[in-house]
Amino acid sequence: MTDDPPGFRGHVPRDLSQRAHRRLIGYLGLSLPALLYAVAGLRPTDALPRWQLLPSVSAYYYTGAVGIFVGVLFALSLFLLTYRGYKGVLADRLVGLLGGAAALGVALFPTAAPHGLSEPTWWTPALRIVHYASAVLLFVSFILFSMWLFRKSSVQNRSERPLEKRRRDAVCLLCGLVMIVCVLWAASSMLTGAAIVVPEAIAIVSFSVSWLVKGEAHQPVLRALRRLSARDK
Repeated sequence: MTDDPPGFRGHVPRDLSQRAHRRLIGYLGLSLPALLYAVAGLRPTDALPRWQLLPSVSAYYYTGAVGIFVGVLFALSLFLLTYRGYKGVLADRLVGLLGGAAALGVALFPTAAPHGLSEPTWWTPALRIVHYASAVLLFVSFILFSMWLFRKSSVQNRSERPLEKRRRDAVCLLCGLVMIVCVLWAASSMLTGAAIVVPEAIAIVSFSVSWLVKGEAHQPVLRALRRLSARDK
């Protein structure tokens, strides 16, 4: 959670895998919308038009991409439930537990089936409420990570933080704001009846970008470029 200048002896990550942990969470989320669309198109479902966006990301539970939908959410839940953040920072654990539990709720309690399909015999309208509540809590945890936890630092004055840290903070803040707009956009569908797959996908990508930025996923690329540049010289 904290990003400190060299030599600071405050909170430190529990181990070096924290950075990889964040990157895995980011890559999982980033791949989800595209994988759902691609697999559902390659494994078409009767009564659903092929290669056409469904009303919501959750509707892909009823397509040939159900394995991707449930599998990625379970993996995401596992990573969030085991995310420990920085030693002594309880908020990292609590928000991770909230997100992990919510991801399980989204996966285990599906929404209603798209038009033309039927829900499983065990499905009830109450499960749709649990699904919606879980989805809201999941995005709340994503927003808290992006706008609050990822932007915290032992250096209270933002202007005194390293330039790279300030840039990462700005990206995380932007991702959180985009997610808030997308959640409100999706919520407006209760009045308009419009599809919510686009705001959901944008929110998921925004969440993923914030985790990749926090995990410094760009650093391996920069190191590779520096090595190539050094060889050319």
